[in-house]
Amino acid sequence: MTSLADRKTALLERLAELDRRLHRIEAELDQPAEKDWEEAAVEREDDEVLESMGTQGLQEIEMIRAALARIEDGSYGWCVRCGNEIAQERLDAVPATPFCRNCAR
Repeated sequence: MTSLADRKTALLERLAELDRRLHRIEAELDQPAEKDWEEAAVEREDDEVLESMGTQGLQEIEMIRAALARIEDGSYGWCVRCGNEIAQERLDAVPATPFCRNCAR
């Protein structure tokens, strides 16, 4: 069984990793556009992928911050919808989840 301290450490590490990734994405998106039309079109497609990755990263950051807040207030590991305990196996797979398996459906 994973301890609460270990879960918090893992969540903080993932948060730092996402922060680094988002900074790299922002730096890439801030690069000047290509002058050549064909290269600019390819670059725009790449930018769309990066923006999507950034959006997903921001959503995960929000989930992690919420999970860390639940750790602090003592409600981590309990479903925010039904109040039942979240299975340890589920928390192992998705540490930031606010829902038990039944409520996540």
